[in-house]
Amino acid sequence: MTMRIEPVFLFDMDGTLVDSVYQHVLAWKIALDAEGIDLSVWRIHRRIGMSGGLFMNQLVRELGGGVDPERLERLRIRHAEAYHGFAAQIRPLPGARALLDWLNEAGVPWAIATSARMETAGVNLEVLGLDPAATPLVTRDMVRYAKPDPDLFLAAAAKLGAPIETAVVVGDAVWDMLAAVRARALGVGLLSGGYGAAELREAGAMRVFDDPADLLVHIDEVGGRR
Repeated sequence: MTMRIEPVFLFDMDGTLVDSVYQHVLAWKIALDAEGIDLSVWRIHRRIGMSGGLFMNQLVRELGGGVDPERLERLRIRHAEAYHGFAAQIRPLPGARALLDWLNEAGVPWAIATSARMETAGVNLEVLGLDPAATPLVTRDMVRYAKPDPDLFLAAAAKLGAPIETAVVVGDAVWDMLAAVRARALGVGLLSGGYGAAELREAGAMRVFDDPADLLVHIDEVGGRR
């Protein structure tokens, strides 16, 4: 008799569970403007979902290497400060809490794996009403590399004591899907972060849904069952 493999769910946070992508974009814009760096908002949005470090590495390349380490650290701090200033505007995405509650009731393990550091991830946990001490969580601070490297999702699966091959990675950005492919997990894309369905599929998403509420309606299609 073949043993049924039970899935675990690994969630990105910004744009996946929390409607915060554009607050991050504006926070980076404020930080960059404060440092006299002119970068269009659309270029910033295309990088949301990767780690702040990778974002700044790309920035250095775009500017021809003219950003010193001290300036990069100021950018990180300014971004975090600006993001906290938007905290009152940030909300859970439709169905986010209902989806997590359903998984809890169904006995399906889940964890959050975010490219954000705890200094900004803490804002999102509060918005979701989650206790950081009781939530299976992996942040950028805890791994060597962030998305599109697979480290965050591998660490989150390990935190649940589950093989990564049993994981359903849910994210809104191409960086999530690329990391899922590299981790050998099933990637499920959400449109709630601003990326298009075709982009997510090209990056490795096996299914694409509108937002957490839409995923919950179709949860059985990706292996979620009571």
